[in-house]
Amino acid sequence: MKPAQLKTLKGALALAGSGQRGPARLSLAEALIRKGDLAQARVVLDQAMAQEPGNVAAARMLKVVSARQGDWVELRKDMERELAGYSGPLHDYDEAHLRLLWGEWPRGWELYESRLQVPGLVSPVRHFPQPRWNGEPFPGRTLLLHWEQGFGDTLMFVRYAARVKALGGRVLLLAQPELAELAATCPGVDQVVAEEALPPFDLQISLLSLPEVFRTGLDSIPAEIPYLNVPDQVPHRQAIAETLAASAGKTRVGIVWAGSPGHKRDRERSLAVGALAPLGALPGIAWHSFQLGPVQAKALPGMVSLAPLLADFSDTAYALSGMDLVIAVDTALVHLAGALGIPVLVLTAFGPDFRWLLHRDDSPWYPSLRLYRQPVPGDWATVIARVLGDLAG
Repeated sequence: MKPAQLKTLKGALALAGSGQRGPARLSLAEALIRKGDLAQARVVLDQAMAQEPGNVAAARMLKVVSARQGDWVELRKDMERELAGYSGPLHDYDEAHLRLLWGEWPRGWELYESRLQVPGLVSPVRHFPQPRWNGEPFPGRTLLLHWEQGFGDTLMFVRYAARVKALGGRVLLLAQPELAELAATCPGVDQVVAEEALPPFDLQISLLSLPEVFRTGLDSIPAEIPYLNVPDQVPHRQAIAETLAASAGKTRVGIVWAGSPGHKRDRERSLAVGALAPLGALPGIAWHSFQLGPVQAKALPGMVSLAPLLADFSDTAYALSGMDLVIAVDTALVHLAGALGIPVLVLTAFGPDFRWLLHRDDSPWYPSLRLYRQPVPGDWATVIARVLGDLAG
C-alpha cells in the first residue's frame, strides 16, 4: 500500500476501537477492500451488520466483497439484506438486477420497469403524450417502438418486433441513426424513423420494456436467429470485400478486446491487446480486428484492422458476415454477431452483466454464443488459455 493509504488504514483501525465504531468500521472495510484483503473486510462488515442489521452501506460493501470472491450464494444474501434496508423505485430496480441475474423471470422484468421512475437511469428521457402500449392487440393503429440505453440494448431487444407486429397494425421503430439501415432488416419493423421527424402514431413503448410486456421467461425468449441481416446499402461493401478476399482459404476470425472507454464498467470488461498474444499460436487463422478507437499494436500475426472501413453498423454487419468466428469482450458487436447467427466466443468479466446470467457457458438470447468467464476478477490469462485450448483441440 502507498504511505497515505496505510495511514488511512491505521487511522480506521484506531477509530474502530473507539466509540465511533459504526462509521469507522465502514472506513476500515473500504480500506481493506482497496488493499485486496477481502476476508478481513468481510469480518469487519459482518461486525457492522451485527451492530446495525439494517445498515445498507455495509450490505452494499459486503455485496462487493462477495462478488469479487465469486461467492454467489453469499452475494445473494448480501443483496437481500441490502434490499431490506430501503424501499421505492430504486429498491425495485436493484431487486430487478438480482432476479434477472439469477434467471428469475418474468418477475425480474416486472421490477425492471422501475428504471423509468428513477432519475438518471434511463437515457434518453422521453415524454410522449401517446399512451404506453401494454401488449393488447392494436389492429388499424400505429405503434412506435423506441430505443433506450446503448447500441447493444437496441440490437438485443429489437428481436421482439415480429411478436409486436403479430398483434396489430403498423410498427415504427425509432433507432439510433447508426443502426437505422440495419434495424430496418428486422422482421416486424415497417419503418425506421428519425427522432426529429416522427410521423403520427397512436401508441408507444421502449424496446427494453418488451420483455415485461411479453412475460418473457428463460424458455420463451424470441430466439429466431438470424433476426437481422446485412442491409442492401453498405457504404464500404467493395473495400471490405477486397480486404476479405486477401484471406480466402483461411479461417477468418474477428476480434475485439475493448469497449467504449466511457462505459461505467469498461475497466472490468476490456483487456489489454497484449493479453491476446497466446492466440497467435493457432495456425491458419486470418485475424481481423473490429476494434475501434486509437490505433493499437498488432498483437496477432498478420492481423488486419477493418476499423477504417466501418462507417456504421451496416459496414460492420457485412464484415461480420465474412467471419467464421468472432472473439470479443462484452460489447455491441457481440449482440450484432449473435443477431446475425455468427459464432461468437464472449470474453466475460468475472461479475457478469445480468443478461449473461450465472453458471452457464451458453446464452438463451443467442444460440451461437459461448461464454468464457473469468475465474477470478481481472484474470484474462485463464480465459485466453481456455479459448486457445478449445480452438486448438
